Amino acid sequence: MAELATIARPYAEAMFKAAAGADLGALATQVDSLAAVAADADLRQFADNPNVPPAQVFDLFAQVADASSLTLSDPAKNLLQAVIDNGRLAALPQVAAQFRKLVNDRAGVADAVIQSAFAIDDALLGEVVATLERRFGRKLNAHVEIDPELIGGIRAVVGDEVLDTSVKARLEQMKLALAA
Repeated sequence: MAELATIARPYAEAMFKAAAGADLGALATQVDSLAAVAADADLRQFADNPNVPPAQVFDLFAQVADASSLTLSDPAKNLLQAVIDNGRLAALPQVAAQFRKLVNDRAGVADAVIQSAFAIDDALLGEVVATLERRFGRKLNAHVEIDPELIGGIRAVVGDEVLDTSVKARLEQMKLALAA
């Protein structure tokens, strides 16, 4: 079976081209929400049932969107319909990730995951993001995750680049140096 990234790429690119005049940020949020729903194991089991017609799966997604006060634009509805009709619902989270990357690339922005052992207040987060933007050379959309195993410091992941200044990483470096 083909990799999900390979399956998802044409959907994400087609969505990006079709939504040229639309608000890409809002559309990316809609696609992310659809991907979160598609990631649910029970819903996927329902959708994968050969006795359930695609129209019923689409209606279920529409009901979930209505229940969560999410208004789907026509491009989002068309994407959802195409993914369901082609039996590619499992690829929807990857489609959302690739679509988000295309939107970010056009805006010159990158998503960043900042992992910290402790909660970071807004003032400190602003300083950290500004420092990381200088370090990585682009504007960042930062998302903070708490990971107590880091002990202290932060670990920043931007695309395939990682900046790890955590106490855990420094201890690992010291361990390797002492073992050598």
